[in-house]
Amino acid sequence: QVRLVESGGGLVQAGGSLRLSCTAYGRNFSSNTMGWFRQPPGSGRVFVAAIRRRNVNAYYEDSVKDRFSVSRDAAKNTVYLQLNNLKPEDTAVYYCGAAVGTAIRAREDEYDYWGQGTQVVVSS
Repeated sequence: QVRLVESGGGLVQAGGSLRLSCTAYGRNFSSNTMGWFRQPPGSGRVFVAAIRRRNVNAYYEDSVKDRFSVSRDAAKNTVYLQLNNLKPEDTAVYYCGAAVGTAIRAREDEYDYWGQGTQVVVSS
C-alpha cells in the first residue's frame, strides 16, 4: 500500500521556522515530481511548492518563494519543506503529494497520492 506520511508541523511564533518532512512508503517516487500544498482554515487546498526528480529544479507560489525551500532525498524517499520567516497567514494544514510524471505540477488534480497533512499554526 502506498502511503505518504508528513511530519514536522506545530505551533510557532511569527518569524520562526519549521521543517516539514514527507516520506513515501510502498513505492519509490524518486522519478516523480513531489509537491506541497496547504489548506488554510475555511479555504481550499492551494499550491505551495514542487520539486522535480534529483532536485533538478523547484517551483514556488509567489508568496512563499523567498521564505520556503523544497528539497528531497531520493535515498530516503523523502521530500522536505523548509519554512522560514513564518507569518500568521501561513497557518494551514500542509499536504505533500506525488505527481504524475516528472514535470513541474501545480494543480491539485495532477497529483495521484496525498499524505494526511500536518498542521502549522503561526501565532502573531
